[in-house]
Amino acid sequence: GLLVVAKNDLAHAGLTAQFADHGRTGPLERAYLALAWGVPEPRAGTIEAHLARSVRNREKIAVVRGEGGRHAITHYRVEAVLGTEAPVALVRCTLETGRTHQIRVHLSHRGHPLLGDAVYGGAFKTKAGRLGPEARAALDTLGRQALHASVLGFAHPRTGETLHFESPLPPDLQALVGALRAGA
Repeated sequence: GLLVVAKNDLAHAGLTAQFADHGRTGPLERAYLALAWGVPEPRAGTIEAHLARSVRNREKIAVVRGEGGRHAITHYRVEAVLGTEAPVALVRCTLETGRTHQIRVHLSHRGHPLLGDAVYGGAFKTKAGRLGPEARAALDTLGRQALHASVLGFAHPRTGETLHFESPLPPDLQALVGALRAGA
């Protein structure tokens, strides 16, 4: 997926400020495509939940109740539903904040972890057995969570020009989507 790299200290400072501001005062835009188990209801909405290190497993991030943790907001929209035996949703996620593992944790918290996510979706491994052979093979080949940074927009740190970049799904995720569609 997309990422931004600063070539000098001035660019780094300008980009860091934009990401810290979460786009509240500028053109920062971040959107991701994810393949999630099941179909979120409603099919479009906002997940707003505070995130912090898990007290049970310090290597994981978890949703925390109340005002603890860091405020996190993910807007989502189901783009397509793939398969019937073990439905999978192609979900577009737009970040209002940018916390560690935010999309993975928010979707898993709602009961729709990402395909291939061993950290936040391990309990859903049995669902893979309900996929058709082609989809199961594509998921096994993936070897990672099904998440792709598809849109990135920001102000150029020197000129202020609004830049916008888009990246199509990479071949491994395209193959998985195709296999899921074929199994529908």
